[in-house]
Amino acid sequence: MESLEKGLKNRRVFMCLGIPGKIVEIYQQSGLRMGKIDFGGVIREACLESVPEAEIGQYALVHAGFVINLLSEEEAQETLRLLSEISAFDEEH
Repeated sequence: MESLEKGLKNRRVFMCLGIPGKIVEIYQQSGLRMGKIDFGGVIREACLESVPEAEIGQYALVHAGFVINLLSEEEAQETLRLLSEISAFDEEH
């Protein structure tokens, strides 16, 4: 582990960020299972192929137009709260 830390010390590390939203519609498009996701009033389309068990009303973690996981409402709200705190911190500094 120490060698990994040394190797990363002078490099930038990037992380992908998934945003939680509520599935409000599910449909087929070009042979793919798609959905409309509500991100606090902003509706975007996302591919649901990786979560065939997804249902309308569930919360989904979306990255780059793909649902990568399903979340409970509590997990989604907590994630949104934390993202809001990060945003507020960034604005202050």
